[in-house]
Amino acid sequence: MNLLRRKSIAALQAEAETSTALRRSLGAFNLTALGIGAIIGTGIFVLTGTVAAQNAGPAVVLSFVFAGIASVFAALCYSEFAALVPIAGSAYTYGYATLGEFFAWVIGWDLILEYALGAVTVAIGWSGYVVSFLRDFGINIPGQFSAARGVCVNLADGTTQAAAACADLAGGPWATALFNFPAVVIIALVTTLLVIGIKESASVNNVIVIIKVAVVILFIALAAHAVNPDNWSPFIPPNAGTREAFGFTGVVSGAGVVFFAYIGFDAVSTAAQEAKNPQRDMPIGIIASLLVCTVLYIIVAAIATGVVPYAELNVPDPIAMVADRAGLGWIATFIKLGAIAGLSSVILVMLLGQSRIFYTMSKDGLLPPFIGKVHPRFKTPWVISIVTGAAVAIPAGFLTVREAGSLVSIGTLLAFVIVAFAVMVLRWREPGLHRPFTTPLVWVVAPLSAASAIYLMIFLPWRTWERLLIWLAIGLVIYFAYGVRNSVLNREPATPPRA
Repeated sequence: MNLLRRKSIAALQAEAETSTALRRSLGAFNLTALGIGAIIGTGIFVLTGTVAAQNAGPAVVLSFVFAGIASVFAALCYSEFAALVPIAGSAYTYGYATLGEFFAWVIGWDLILEYALGAVTVAIGWSGYVVSFLRDFGINIPGQFSAARGVCVNLADGTTQAAAACADLAGGPWATALFNFPAVVIIALVTTLLVIGIKESASVNNVIVIIKVAVVILFIALAAHAVNPDNWSPFIPPNAGTREAFGFTGVVSGAGVVFFAYIGFDAVSTAAQEAKNPQRDMPIGIIASLLVCTVLYIIVAAIATGVVPYAELNVPDPIAMVADRAGLGWIATFIKLGAIAGLSSVILVMLLGQSRIFYTMSKDGLLPPFIGKVHPRFKTPWVISIVTGAAVAIPAGFLTVREAGSLVSIGTLLAFVIVAFAVMVLRWREPGLHRPFTTPLVWVVAPLSAASAIYLMIFLPWRTWERLLIWLAIGLVIYFAYGVRNSVLNREPATPPRA
């Protein structure tokens, strides 16, 4: 039993060419839109405010820059693999082809957590904007059913605050939240759409992406006039006594948190097996979506902290608050609607990515066969789509944005580290492979990708590390109890690896 057995690149390429289980219906525009659909969401509509208020102040702009630089390095590495091995599975598949089955399992299990909690995080943000939007029309969802369990909710304006006793807080009335009902509802709706089909899902996503990009540009154009440069001073607030609270270390810690906002291009690679021309279109989708969104993030963060003092941005819907403060009137309501649409598309792409990881791991024998069952009509992995939708809905009803978001960030960063090493290993092991896209300056870019991801991981809170280690421990139990015994590779006759 060889835990480091790996798939051959030739076998993976042959599988990509002959596989008909999933429908190839996505072009370069669809893939770019999928990336933008995942990237523009919670990072711009929610985390901009919480990171500014708790970590970086106006220098949240730098947090986005640091996270964006690390993402560019990783995107170049992902693009090489996505063009070379156009198979559903993303970093899991790349790890299987280079580092072996054990490392593939670790990264696959990590990606499952990443996409699941990514959807949870965004669903929580979606709920905050829906509640605020409905309040504009006089429809009030009780605060007890629109926030994480145990959080204190101001029944007058919907703001939330952690406290030992809600009755002790001023400015109420306050109530203790029991369950986030809107977050559960959106997970159920998106899961249904994903079961119906990838083409239908992609078409809906394309429309949503156009709407939310238009909303972001409209916000930038109309709110810029209300910027007060005094709100940017001090640009980097002095450290408040802990590593995460302001100062340069706070900016880097903030980069680790907002890194969650960049996982969209990673999700593009999970749809490789459904791309019409993956060798050409995958790199376009990955890199184009990342560059567009990075620019928009930086501009929006600068405007948000320029209009509203950073200390006041710790709310579920910071961009809506900025729009209101900028005096945008009815346009503020339109921006909330755009945020709702935008966050919906992020949830769609996150759940799409998770189900495709499960699908691929099942086909490799590492998870039970029923997980990879494809619907005869819709051509989607419908069983696992429904199971994961139900599993994601539960924590969406109980967690806060930062609790889920930090765990997603560390999982994503771990995936980036492994992909960076995998690119270097494959360049060394098989230098003569035909690569439709090559990472430029690979012996510089790949090490910088790994180093920048590790650096950001170091600055995440220990609780986040603790939860990741617990999740990985559960995964190892499943692997050694089931996966290693049923692995397709370990059932095949042993062949010596290539030198």
